[in-house]
Amino acid sequence: MTRDEILEAIRAHLADELELDPARIDESTHFKRDLEADSLDLYTLVQELEDTYGVAMSDEQAARIQTVGAAVDFVFEHAPDAPTRP
Repeated sequence: MTRDEILEAIRAHLADELELDPARIDESTHFKRDLEADSLDLYTLVQELEDTYGVAMSDEQAARIQTVGAAVDFVFEHAPDAPTRP
């Protein structure tokens, strides 16, 4: 899975979950400030990422992810089928 595919999947999930236009969401979008996501929204996103991509995210890791781009990076780096980095 490519980074762009992960971004599109996260964008679609957020747009559906928060009832937003997906065009409003890009990598710099801040979950709380820009999307007004509450803790339940963020918990749901973490569960979706874990279930969809097979990643495990601790509470501390989840707390550090503030933007859509950070969520994409986490999945891209931690998914079981993530490409190996040189």
